[in-house]
Amino acid sequence: MTIQSRIVAPSARPASGMVLVVHDGPEFERVAGLTTRFPHEHVALLSPGSRSEWYSANPAYAAALVHDVLPKLPPGPVVALGASLGALALLHAEMHCPGSFAGLFLQSGSYFTAELDPQESGFPWFRRILAFVQSARPVGCRVVLTCGRDEENLLNNRAMATRLGVPLLEVPGGHSMTTWRDALDPHLHRLLREVNDDHSGTHRHHLGIAAPGANGSG
Repeated sequence: MTIQSRIVAPSARPASGMVLVVHDGPEFERVAGLTTRFPHEHVALLSPGSRSEWYSANPAYAAALVHDVLPKLPPGPVVALGASLGALALLHAEMHCPGSFAGLFLQSGSYFTAELDPQESGFPWFRRILAFVQSARPVGCRVVLTCGRDEENLLNNRAMATRLGVPLLEVPGGHSMTTWRDALDPHLHRLLREVNDDHSGTHRHHLGIAAPGANGSG
């Protein structure tokens, strides 16, 4: 399994030292202009390949993503963006190999359950998704979930947010690229700042430097 990617270097200075990995990268770039919206980050645009098969909680895809793609990225904390099945696949990869990502931005994830999504039962990898969703548990990285208020996936996203112990940001719109694009600001920008702060704090700790405000300092 070969995952094609295009890595775009930061166009603005100072660079953040972070990497934004994007499922359905070419489509997100076309609609949302990610490399313009996030000029301080390296942006890795991943092509979906056989999307339905690859993104449907597929262990082979998770292994290829974690072991073949991520090691070839520029150094720095990795935040991953995915929508629909692309969100499901990122969560599955992080659970398959904990610690792969510093942050996950998961939009309208296809977290199917037998109770909430019987209409999806004809999907070829429905049972594989069901098994993964039933096993889902909190992960160690920062996670943000968003979902359109008018879409079919809203209830299963609420259920997944409860499983993961994270809030769900319910945004205007349906299951569409325009809804996902409109939710990037401010929510993905905020996640990137938080992960960057996490990493900066860890770096300062390793150097023995007190964080601002520590020990009563200003």
